[in-house]
Amino acid sequence: MAENKEILATGRRKSSIAVVKLVRGKGRIFVNGRKLLDHIGNKPAIEMMVYRPLVLTENQDKYDVIVKAVGGGTVSQAGAIRHGIARALLKVNEEYKTVLKAEGLLTRDARVKERKKYGRKRARKRFQFSKR
Repeated sequence: MAENKEILATGRRKSSIAVVKLVRGKGRIFVNGRKLLDHIGNKPAIEMMVYRPLVLTENQDKYDVIVKAVGGGTVSQAGAIRHGIARALLKVNEEYKTVLKAEGLLTRDARVKERKKYGRKRARKRFQFSKR
């Protein structure tokens, strides 16, 4: 990767989309103009989830990550960010593919909310049945 070059990648989960920009830096993550901790709050498990691709490839202090995340909730956005970071790292170095794929970080989580069906309260819940 050349100096001052930006790597762009997109990550998705549920209804969240995260556009990730990887630049040379000190390992900071900014989401929608704020630091990651300000965005997700005090949730160490989610923070670890987002940093996982950087830790596995030993790049946690080499790149700054700038993210624009839209849609969904904070956990869904964190999953999209993780997916985007993994894809961006793959563009940096193809040798990371084996490590990232083994952890399942390159696979898009296809689980989305099921649509509501007619004649029902939600996707599967029925209205209360009255025998008499």
